[in-house]
Amino acid sequence: MTDDDRELGVELGDLRDSLESQEFPISQDDLFDEHGDEEVEMGDETATIEELLEPLNEDEYRSLDELEGAVMNMVGDSAIGRKNYSDRTPPATGEQRQDEGAPDQDGQREQESF
Repeated sequence: MTDDDRELGVELGDLRDSLESQEFPISQDDLFDEHGDEEVEMGDETATIEELLEPLNEDEYRSLDELEGAVMNMVGDSAIGRKNYSDRTPPATGEQRQDEGAPDQDGQREQESF
């Protein structure tokens, strides 16, 4: 698998290949007719293109980049990977960071990711 196949925890795999040969713009109806049953892998879960994009109710997608952006916007938390993780900096003096799933953290309430 190459980096082109996986982005932000989402694996497009063979779908990416078939979409790269697709002519754009493409209407949502035509997209679903041609590719609607093709699956996107998101961590341990999968969803079809139609399941992901149907709620958007778009008229058309003008480019592959626009279509991929819509997919990335519609994937759930399963595509995120480790929630609340940052490798940018250690906590500042006095800052309290919650490590989700860390040992001895049983009493913590669940945090949402943004």
